[in-house]
Amino acid sequence: MTFWFVQVLNGVSLGMLLFLLSAGFTMIFGLMQIINLAHGSFYLLGAYIGLMIMKATGNFSLALLSGAVATTLIGLAIHRWLLQRYQKEHLSQVLLTLGLLFLLGDLALYIWGPEPKVMPKPLLLGGAVQWGPVLYPKYRLAIILAGLFVAGLLWLFQEHTRFGAMVRACVDDLDMASAVGIKVPFMMACVFGLGAFLAGMSGVLGAAVLGVFPGVDFQVLLLAFIVVIVGGAGSLKGAFVASMLIGLLDNFGKALFPEVSMFTLFAAMGAVLSLRPTGLFGRK
Repeated sequence: MTFWFVQVLNGVSLGMLLFLLSAGFTMIFGLMQIINLAHGSFYLLGAYIGLMIMKATGNFSLALLSGAVATTLIGLAIHRWLLQRYQKEHLSQVLLTLGLLFLLGDLALYIWGPEPKVMPKPLLLGGAVQWGPVLYPKYRLAIILAGLFVAGLLWLFQEHTRFGAMVRACVDDLDMASAVGIKVPFMMACVFGLGAFLAGMSGVLGAAVLGVFPGVDFQVLLLAFIVVIVGGAGSLKGAFVASMLIGLLDNFGKALFPEVSMFTLFAAMGAVLSLRPTGLFGRK
């Protein structure tokens, strides 16, 4: 019983990290129709920058903020100077962002080296919480709570603010939104920056659990793709539900069937797409 309880919590904590990463990814694709393969680089750079600040200051909160803000600025620069000119050219977007994924990955390898690194956990979140015979790390519980908090904020932002209403209007019909006076380029920049911010935050949080190393950007990008496909492009609800599903499947797959752990993820994706080609919460 202890094994199953711990594995469920591990799957949920991984799911929360995936949600932070994929929420911005699905918003960017749903609103802007941009296939941003460099999204995994935001996770990688956020983790490395956060680790650098943590080692320099010993302040985890500052490291978290620095990693998220730095990736936001990088994301805004990429959007402004590169992606904006290829708004409806999907093939160009794929080639450009794939090139950025390799370029930023090699840059990170040059700056921080090939050795895997692990973010030191804050002292307040060290140790474990005990529930009867079960000991569970405080840090992983903090990730679960942080993910729930961010999910609640995003839901309030999207459903109960004027800015969120404008974002939904742009997702429904960009031309009509522009015709009624919504500044579509500004909205796109804000959403792209928010997506980069969340990816950088997930990178810093994940670096203390999963570590950071060359190639992790490809790994998390693949998981984010699966989440968006299963949940439905542009749907925050879909991203949340799919992140929990993929987190649990990935964790239990590695724990019970490590030799076919990837099969469990793609089998789930295939099953969902066979029943709902647009994803669980995607629009038909």
